[in-house]
Amino acid sequence: MAPAGPETDRVEQALLAARDLIEATVVRHRRELARSSLAGAAHAETVERLVRGATQSVSAVLTGAEQEAPLLAALGRLAAAGGDQVTVKLLCLPGAVHTGRLRTTPRPFPRFEVRVADAELEETLLVDSRTAYVRPDPERPGRAGSVVEDSLTVQAVELLFAGAWANGVGLADYPRLTGRLCPRSARRILECLRTGHTDEVAAREMKVSLRTYRRYVAEVMRELGASSRFQAGVRAVELGLLPGRP
Repeated sequence: MAPAGPETDRVEQALLAARDLIEATVVRHRRELARSSLAGAAHAETVERLVRGATQSVSAVLTGAEQEAPLLAALGRLAAAGGDQVTVKLLCLPGAVHTGRLRTTPRPFPRFEVRVADAELEETLLVDSRTAYVRPDPERPGRAGSVVEDSLTVQAVELLFAGAWANGVGLADYPRLTGRLCPRSARRILECLRTGHTDEVAAREMKVSLRTYRRYVAEVMRELGASSRFQAGVRAVELGLLPGRP
C-alpha cells in the first residue's frame, strides 16, 4: 500500500475539522431545540417527516437495527407516493448489517444503493443536501436527535458521509471472507465456530497448524464484526454464508 501523501493529509484534516464543527453545532442546536416541540418528537416521527419531504436525495448512516424499521418504512411510503426518483444511499456500520433485513427489503427506487463501512459515525439522516438529522448512540442515556438546517453544518455532515461512503463496500460484497482463504476453507471455519469445535480438533480436521487456524479465526471474526466465536457462526447464517440448521 502506498504511503499517505499530502493530499491524504489534507483530506484527513478536513474531515477532522468537519467533525469538530458538527459536534459544536449539534450541541448548540440541542440547546435551541430543547425549547421547542421538536426536541420531544419521537425518532420515528422525525424520520417520517424528513423523508416525506425529500425530492432529490436521502442518505443515511445506520448504526444498528433500531433505526432500520422506521427509515425503511418511511422510504417505502415515499416511493408509493410518487417519490421513487429520489436517490437513496444507505451506509451501514457492521452492527446494522447482521439483521439481514437490508438484504431482503424490496428496493422501489431505481437509484438505491447500500454500502458497509467500518467508520466512527453517529446515526445520521441527510435529505436533499439541506437538512441533517444527527442522533448519538441510542445506548447512551438522555439521547436526543438534532435536526440541523444550517447550510455549512449540513455540508460538513455530507463531507463526513462522502468520505465514509467512498471507503465502503457494496452490501453484496460484504463481508469479504475469502481474503487469503479459499471459500471452502472460510465456510469450514465458520461451521466449526458455529458448532463449537475446539481449536485443536478444527485445526486437525483442516490439516493446518493450531497457530494458523487461530489466525484464520481472528481474520474471519474481524471481517464479520463479531465479538465472539459463537456470534460469528450465527452471523454467518444470517448473512447466508452458512445454511441454517434444519
